[in-house]
Parts: sequence; structure tokens; C-alpha cells
Amino acid sequence: MSLAALAHRHPRIVEGGIHIDRAPAAFWLALQFAALAPTWAWMVQRMRDGSDDPLGLLALAALAALAWQQRRELRAAPRLGWLALAGAGTLLATLLRTGLGALPALPPLAASLVAVLALACGLLAFLPRRVAALPVAGLAVLALPLLSSLQFYAGYPLRVVTAEASRWLLAPGFSVAREGSSLLVDGRLVIVDAPCSGVQMVWLGYFTACAVALWAGRSDRGFLRRLPMVGLLVLGGNILRNSVLIAFEGAGHPLAPWAHNMLGLAVLAAVCGGIARLMVPARAAPEFADRPIPGLITAQGGRHVDTVL
Repeated sequence: MSLAALAHRHPRIVEGGIHIDRAPAAFWLALQFAALAPTWAWMVQRMRDGSDDPLGLLALAALAALAWQQRRELRAAPRLGWLALAGAGTLLATLLRTGLGALPALPPLAASLVAVLALACGLLAFLPRRVAALPVAGLAVLALPLLSSLQFYAGYPLRVVTAEASRWLLAPGFSVAREGSSLLVDGRLVIVDAPCSGVQMVWLGYFTACAVALWAGRSDRGFLRRLPMVGLLVLGGNILRNSVLIAFEGAGHPLAPWAHNMLGLAVLAAVCGGIARLMVPARAAPEFADRPIPGLITAQGGRHVDTVL
């Protein structure tokens, strides 16, 4: 049956197809968001019961702000590659959460990772082509309640690295020995505990990188090229903060709680500021024609008066 015959015999079907095709991007994104409702329910429950910090809300707010900022430029015809990935990811996230036949259900965090990446693909299908994909995917991953999992799996290795680096930095002024994540500084035992692992600084550092890269219009290549430096800045900042704290502890003058917190905030601000500056494109040098010429007075729209004798 031809399209003309279908339109003649079943006009309502054709009209319904036209309405579906003309549905705005917000409708399709809301539909995908609703399809992933079990993921959002699990995330809310995990944050409400104290299992994880609610920092992921900042990443969700950043994604919502990006969609709102680009609302007038959302594509009427989505990019099919990203749309196919969004649909497949949404279906896969559902199967991973519930299981299917011999396929067992995966832990909620693994299924939720696929879900948020599918949502990022759905958003990228409608965003303008100039918006980089990697920072959007990064914010989607950071929206997950994963700080407690990161602390469990990566916290101890980070504490050991921090303790060893602090031992090298403090060796010229103290007698320092390390055992595990603890340091013996001039006979005083100093433990590099879980809050000193820097997991929260890692999260905030990469959040800053993704948010500033989107704000500054960084390309995927430029963003990816700067990611290793982001990790080095975070690690260096955490090592510096812990070294200063351990130095005061080893000298027998531990900082007061308010000073401890102020030092941590100052280092965090410096690290995030450095990451933001790293992600902002450098200003291009003015062309030769735009540079002022000594002895030549120029006024836009006026005459050129040469004062050189």
C-alpha cells in the first residue's frame, strides 16, 4: 500500500505519525527519563539513607542547566547514532537491573551506570553538534551516588600514595617512617584516615573539569588531552594538604578543627581554580594588523593621522 493510499484510507494514523515526528525534544527526553525511573528511585534511596553523599545532585543540576541553556537550539531531527545508543542503553539498563533468563541481575550501581550513560546519549542526540560529548558523559557518571564505593575500592590505595609522597616531602625536616597508610613522624604516630584519601576532591575536581569544559566550549579532543593534568592537580593538592597537616601533627602542634577545615577548603579552591583555568581556552594573540603602530593615531570611522616626522 502506498503512502497516499494509506493517508486516504487511514488519515488518523498518518496524522498521529506527523504529531509524533513533530514532538519536541523535551518530550522524548522526559519519556526516556520516565523509562529509567527505577534508577532514579534507587539513587534517591541511597542518598536518603546516608549511604552516600548527595554531591551527584550537582552533576544533575549541571546537566539540567546545560539543557535549559541550549533549549532554543535543540535539534528538531535528532542524530540517529546517539538516539540508537540511548534506546539500546535504556533497554540494557532495564535488563541488567531485572535480569533475563540465564542472565542474572547486576548490582544496582552497574545498572545505573548504563542508565545514566543512556540518558547522556539521549541528551546528546538533541544537543547541537558543537557541544562536546565527553564532558556530558562525565557529568552523567558523576551524578551517580558513587563516593562511598570509590572510598571502599580506591580510598586505601590513595591513602598509601598520599602517605608515601608526604614521607618524601617531610623527610628533610623530620624522621619519618611509613607503614601502610600510617606515618611515624619523630616518634608520633599519624594515621592518614579515610577523609584524607581525597576522594571528594577527586569528585569535585572532575566535576569542575566537565562543567567548565562545557561552559568554555572545549572540544572532546581538548578535554581529553587535559584530563591527565586534572588528575595530577587533584593528587598534588591532596598530598600538599596532608603533608602540611602531618607536619603540624609531627611537630606536636596539631591544627584546631577550624584551621584544619580552612586549610582543606583553601587547597580545594586552589585545585578547582587551577582545573578551571586549565579548561578555559587561552586567548588568541592579536593579529599584526590589530596591533597599534607607534606614532599612528587611529580612530574607528575617522581619519588616520601620521605623526611620524
